[in-house]
Amino acid sequence: MANTLITLVLLCASLSAQVTGSPSAAPDNEGNPGASSAQSVNPVMEWNRTLLVIVRTPGAQPPTIHSTRSFAMLHAAIYDAINNIDGTFSPYIVRLPDVSRHASQSAAADQAAHDVLVALYSAFQPTLDAELQQDLAQIADGQNKSDGIAIGQSVAAQILLLRSNDGSAVALPPFVPGNQPGAYQLTPPNFAAADFTQWPQVTPFALARADEFRPGPPPALTSDEYTRVFDEVKRVGFINSTTRTPEQTVIGMFWNGNIQDFWNEIAQTAALRQHLNLARSARLFALLNISLADTVIAFFDAKYTYQFWRPVTAVEMAGTDGNPSTEPNPTWLPLSTKTAPDPAYPGAHSAVSAAAAEVLGFYFGQQFAFDVTSESLAGATRHFTSFSAAAQEAGLSRIYAGQHFRSDHVAGKVLGRQVAESVNETILLPK
Repeated sequence: MANTLITLVLLCASLSAQVTGSPSAAPDNEGNPGASSAQSVNPVMEWNRTLLVIVRTPGAQPPTIHSTRSFAMLHAAIYDAINNIDGTFSPYIVRLPDVSRHASQSAAADQAAHDVLVALYSAFQPTLDAELQQDLAQIADGQNKSDGIAIGQSVAAQILLLRSNDGSAVALPPFVPGNQPGAYQLTPPNFAAADFTQWPQVTPFALARADEFRPGPPPALTSDEYTRVFDEVKRVGFINSTTRTPEQTVIGMFWNGNIQDFWNEIAQTAALRQHLNLARSARLFALLNISLADTVIAFFDAKYTYQFWRPVTAVEMAGTDGNPSTEPNPTWLPLSTKTAPDPAYPGAHSAVSAAAAEVLGFYFGQQFAFDVTSESLAGATRHFTSFSAAAQEAGLSRIYAGQHFRSDHVAGKVLGRQVAESVNETILLPK
């Protein structure tokens, strides 16, 4: 496994153009010039790529632990390790006494990242150890390197302790669906068990509580709004739809993956193009991944509060919804055949994408041209001129894929934006 992962890590690094940017770039919103003492190898992005490879390795990610928690822990540790030395921003959580300003930031980042990932993915320890040693070998031996390593170890230990009892490992009884019209049901054709039912109880990384920005309820089944969103997804989301355009089909398939992975790659592109130094790279990825982790906690809180049915259930059981304007189709299946195993409202892709676009727009401005490739649709590339345009398409893709109603998409966008705005305004602030 170790040799395989090393190969994949190197491949992932060499193919960092999974998302590629256009050649021109402007200063960020804080007035910082793009090129600012960047290193040839940026450990923030190097370890981000490593985690992307791990979570994409079949069987590596525990099925009951959402990967956004791992990304947030990784980047919180990297950020605090670097920031304890650099001191440009306020700490996330760890404040170490008597830190030398000459300690190696790279050594601190490498050690902190390694220790967090080894704790989270112990099966990959041989590969992670090898990567750490390779990175540390590039740093001149001496007190600064030793100090950096010690800082990284201390920060990682504190981050791991902080999250050791955060509710993510709680085992809840199996979810029992309700039997009322509109209630979430396990979905055909595979009827997978509902997932992440414990996630509403997970301690947020930055929010005061999971329900801080909980949206209002989904539309009533007998409302005109529900009729509109029902008819739309029934028409364009059907596996054999004749009204979905070829481009909508591509979009529906393109984003059909772990949406947080797409946005971490987009962030890599933006950071590389702007030549962010270590401190600013660390802050960007910490803000991004803490926002995504808290958005996931928040949308699972809403999903399991409202427990709203998925389109496949709604269309097949439309005869029971009390709405004379909705017609059932008992053989209806979505474009992607299977449906994500959790309630529909609000939409996860929409919430995560809105949060990510908010953080990246905060850092770089919304107008930013880039291309994205897909882990789900080989050979396809999508071009965007703003982060918000990519977020909008990612959210709409779930309607085209038959996964969500437009009302899920709208509520998800608002929720993700609110979470990210809160994170941007309350933590990791410039001193």
